[in-house]
Amino acid sequence: MFIDEVEIRVTAGRGGDGCVSFRREKYVPKGGPDGGDGGNGGSVILVAQEGVDSLAALSGRKLWKAASGQPGAGANCHGASAEDLILPVPPGTIVRDAGQGFILKDLAASGDRVTVALGGKGGKGNVAFKSPTNRAPRQHTPGDPGEDRLIRLELKVIADVGLVGKPNAGKSTLLSRLSRARPEIAPYPFTTKHPNLGRVQIDFDRSFVMADVPGLIEGAAEGVGLGHEFLRHIERAGILVHLVEPAPLDGTTPAANYRALRAELGKYNAALLERPEIVVVTKADLPEAEAVRAAFAQELGRDVLLISAITGQGLNDLVAVIVKQLPGGTPAW
Repeated sequence: MFIDEVEIRVTAGRGGDGCVSFRREKYVPKGGPDGGDGGNGGSVILVAQEGVDSLAALSGRKLWKAASGQPGAGANCHGASAEDLILPVPPGTIVRDAGQGFILKDLAASGDRVTVALGGKGGKGNVAFKSPTNRAPRQHTPGDPGEDRLIRLELKVIADVGLVGKPNAGKSTLLSRLSRARPEIAPYPFTTKHPNLGRVQIDFDRSFVMADVPGLIEGAAEGVGLGHEFLRHIERAGILVHLVEPAPLDGTTPAANYRALRAELGKYNAALLERPEIVVVTKADLPEAEAVRAAFAQELGRDVLLISAITGQGLNDLVAVIVKQLPGGTPAW
């Protein structure tokens, strides 16, 4: 199950109490205080981890609580500090304070981490209060409580390439042909209801991540259709591949669909219009596809690729164009 938003409560562990104790040994009439300090409570830490691609593991439990520190003991024994509670999340997760709404951390890269609830500090034992004028202290301090916070996690998938287009433009089929991803494919709109990621292998040691996101319709920037569910995930894609059908079922033209797509991207985030983009006409196996591509390219005044995810036509050319725009340069073939 793919889940890209979740709200959970995190509670750090309480610090252990300090101990009041006095040394009691044979032949040591004035042993003095020997109460140890309490251990620190565990913190709750979120870590972006490669290989985690959804927040589903956190969604089934609303409270995540770290262990508390152990109390101090006699003979100057300090209580054990509790281990931190580490919660792995996908790279690209934005961590918000649900109460105040501000961003705690954007865990954009694998290995990024943030402490969302700090563990309580352990209390002091009575040995800490010993002084020349207070040789038998009975004071101690309790452990501090751990932080408690309601947080909201929002996932924006990170991909080198993002496939954008209207429903049934062929995004999922293309992803399944270029990678091992197996998104749901069906002949009706909005088959894709959440992002799908696939790794496209270029050569022995080079590859890139491609994302297929839910289809876009007019008004998506205002929340129509899957709205922000689409647009939020395309924000982190480095290159946008615009897929348009040669003969849309709604009677529109490829140029109109392309401009509508660009308009929705600009309404949501103007910076998306500055991303490198590749324009592609899909379903090259249709008889009119080449003529449509030529007219479309002339109207736009730029190169437009023609591919078929069914027959494989043009797929190598598409990958080659993508690779040229990726960091690292030209393809190996």
